[in-house]
Amino acid sequence: MNMKFRAHDTFFIRKGWISKGMRYVDKSKGEVFISKSENPMDVLGIGANMVKALRYWLQAIGITEEPKSGRRTQKFTDFGKLVFEHDKYIEEMGTLYLLHYKLASNREQATSWYFFFNEFGLSDFTKDDFAVQIGNFIKINDKDANVAARSIDDDFSCIINTYVPRYKTMPSKVTAENNIDCPLGELGLIDILKKERNNIVYKKAVPPAATFNSWVILAVIYDNAKGRKEIELNELLTAENNIGKTFNLDSITMLDVLHAAERTGELKIVRTAGLDVINLVHSYTFEDCVKHYYEEMEKAE
Repeated sequence: MNMKFRAHDTFFIRKGWISKGMRYVDKSKGEVFISKSENPMDVLGIGANMVKALRYWLQAIGITEEPKSGRRTQKFTDFGKLVFEHDKYIEEMGTLYLLHYKLASNREQATSWYFFFNEFGLSDFTKDDFAVQIGNFIKINDKDANVAARSIDDDFSCIINTYVPRYKTMPSKVTAENNIDCPLGELGLIDILKKERNNIVYKKAVPPAATFNSWVILAVIYDNAKGRKEIELNELLTAENNIGKTFNLDSITMLDVLHAAERTGELKIVRTAGLDVINLVHSYTFEDCVKHYYEEMEKAE
């Protein structure tokens, strides 16, 4: 399998980056990162390494794609078009959850993120725990892969900076002026359990059920259903890239989220002797659900 590490050059997604990136991909017809006439550093107002990181992040979160060869212009994915059209400033919680899903399921371009949410079984962990386990994962999946320890370290730090706000990791260094948190930190998926001398113990945190819009949950379920109408609850909880793994849900929170989705009339929870399943009412695509989500948001306004 193809794996990618440290493609972010140690820069996590900064507030405002995604909307700025989308705006210039749109304005430049995908030429922003390869333009001969305009320097992307001037256009985007960030340094060369940050430009490289932003170019990577737009693809890792499923907003844009580039051809593997030829002119490497960026174009919006169908999902990216919907986000740009309906939430270009990335203000909705549901958008953040969807971007997180795209990132955490992107095994090829964001291998450490995929591993962290789907394969890494510890709910309380240190940096060393992560390094050991992802090392084993890499060996199993590509015994010839030679991934530097520093790349793993940098990926781990970047994961923490993506999901843990800086006022928790570095309270003394945060002021109103230098608040450069990652927007995905709002999801509360990782927290600090305790700080010991020279070591921080982190934990995967379960977000409150009330923070999920049902269409966001349905988008992830449909994306993984691959046309099936009946899915076991256990699969939703434990299968890679599904709602349980992606959003750190425990079984109680997952049921709360599914009951809320059931009230929309879009799925039915069926409990039979020994086998609990959900039945999906329609045959939606991921993008259909995202569209419904934004329609609902716009009606509510």
